[in-house]
Amino acid sequence: MITFIGAVALLIIGFFTYGKFVEKVFQPKEHRATPAYTKHDGVDYLPMHKNKNALIQLISIAGVGPIFGPIMGALYGPPAFIWIVVGCIFAGGVHDYLTGMISIRNNGAHLPELAGKFLGKAMKHVVNAFSILLLLLVGTVFVASPADLLYDLSNGAVPVIIFIVLIFIYYLLATILPINKIIGTIYPYLGALLLFSTVGIGFALIWNQAPIPELSFTNTHPAGAAIFPLLFLTISCGALSGFHATQSPIISRTTKNETQGRSIFYGMMIAEGIIAMIWAAAAMSLFDGPVTLSELINTIGTGGIVNEISTMMLGPIFGTFAVLGVIVLPITSGDTAFRSARMIIADYIRVPQKKIMSRIWIAAPIFIVSIILTNMDFTLLWRYFNWANQSTAMIALWIGAMYLFIGGRNYWIAVVPAVFMTMTVTTYIINAPIGLNMPMNISLIISAVVTLFITLLFFNAARKRRSEKTPLESDISSWSKEQYAYSK
Repeated sequence: MITFIGAVALLIIGFFTYGKFVEKVFQPKEHRATPAYTKHDGVDYLPMHKNKNALIQLISIAGVGPIFGPIMGALYGPPAFIWIVVGCIFAGGVHDYLTGMISIRNNGAHLPELAGKFLGKAMKHVVNAFSILLLLLVGTVFVASPADLLYDLSNGAVPVIIFIVLIFIYYLLATILPINKIIGTIYPYLGALLLFSTVGIGFALIWNQAPIPELSFTNTHPAGAAIFPLLFLTISCGALSGFHATQSPIISRTTKNETQGRSIFYGMMIAEGIIAMIWAAAAMSLFDGPVTLSELINTIGTGGIVNEISTMMLGPIFGTFAVLGVIVLPITSGDTAFRSARMIIADYIRVPQKKIMSRIWIAAPIFIVSIILTNMDFTLLWRYFNWANQSTAMIALWIGAMYLFIGGRNYWIAVVPAVFMTMTVTTYIINAPIGLNMPMNISLIISAVVTLFITLLFFNAARKRRSEKTPLESDISSWSKEQYAYSK
């Protein structure tokens, strides 16, 4: 219990200390106009209140990642706690804050645009394809999984296909309508539901003195799976996730003032870390008896474990609300995944999105492909998701490092986690059966060489771009006093 409470406390302290330090390094400009005003179109670019933006950011980046991932990560035991705390404060928070703030400085640009500007034009095309594939996978899976959960909740009274059709209709509307019409209206309430249910489970763990294991570096995984690199791909949301880099630019286009960035981007990463910590602790404590967590995952799945934890900790009524909160999580990540895909494609082919028909003709092919995918067995493709997700995080961290290096600031806050994730994803794809399937000792040697090469390549490119004085931000003048007062 001491480890659990201490870990949550460290996450909160991290927001007020290291989060403040990261903000100081970035140097937000209080009087600089944000894209919500300079590119206002009433669709994707429009100012929204800080608290609303924060809750939308939380519910967008959360999905089922900070719940299902930590439950699976709980198989490793207390090392999962360490990764959530260290990863969230020094990697995930930095990743989300830099991605969101650099996007704000560059007219709300998405990751491919930022990659092209700071890592080279070739990277723009690579990251664009990477991002679209990642978002399509997320969106499609988050049609099927909530439909199955709703089917179970209705005891089979409503066919799954009905739920799939309804979810697709909702996704289409959320993708093409102005952000304040659906997402900006319902997300804050869903975010509040998520926080309420998760905090309730956290207090129940403390109140019931649940047998949460204390700090240990012992790997308890029943299959003997190695902590490195597998743990760092298993627990992504809640520690560090590249999916967040595709979501933060949505809110960078609705943020009223740069000074709100730490609360919105870094703060919501910390909140997600606390959510992950609570679910990991619950999984470790409640199912370490005659029936182990591993056996339960194999028999009732992670969704069944969520239901067990919710009803055991909160009772049948509040537990049902918690389960409903979990059901809406994939839906609220699926819709923003499709919305991000539409925005990225529109930016890539330079099509303004103010007219609804411009949004429809870009969104339509995305949904057609997704519908096709729902009728296919793309299990093999999905097996690459964790690797693709963390590879995206790696790229986003290198972008942040380049931005800080060119600006003559403390780039190490991004370089260190970028190097670590480069080593992690490289080791995984070389060692894993879905990759090169090479022995771990050889994989570590090769990935170390690759990581060193990429790091040297980065510093060489960074020095060149600094000498060329690559612009860090779009050319926007400061607000008038009246505009600045409104932005606050």
